[in-house]
Amino acid sequence: MASLFASAFFTEMLLPFLLIFVVVFAILQKSKILGEGKAQIDALVSLVIGLITIAFAYQTGVIVNMMAWLAVGVAVILVFLLLYGFVAGDISDISTGLKITFGILAGLFTIGVVVYVTGLWPMIQGWFGSANQDIWMSVVMLVIIGAAIAVAVTSKTSGSSDS
Repeated sequence: MASLFASAFFTEMLLPFLLIFVVVFAILQKSKILGEGKAQIDALVSLVIGLITIAFAYQTGVIVNMMAWLAVGVAVILVFLLLYGFVAGDISDISTGLKITFGILAGLFTIGVVVYVTGLWPMIQGWFGSANQDIWMSVVMLVIIGAAIAVAVTSKTSGSSDS
């Protein structure tokens, strides 16, 4: 049974096909692009897109690698929310600033994963030159520190107020 889940057919064909099929079908059903009550047409279009996707090994590889990174990202968020819940108590009262920060970090994480998985990282790294790497790392750190300060200053504290 374990060999089925480790086989190339399962990991490189079946799972990517199912993922693309289900996501495209859900998008078509929700958006009603092809018409309302056209589940058969939505399924057929989703089937074709899923089959076309798994016909190309590079695209399938990108999808498989991105899903592995998605799992890592979800695990990191889960650990953070657990720790935040231990410290702050109810996590349903997360401030708007923290939500925006999570959104920005999720976007940066997604861009970083796409750049890494598609193999664009060496090309981007070549644009900045290896000699200037220390300068760029300092700039990135200053931007991160500035963003953290901006979020900390603009977010409201949930302390008690006097009446």
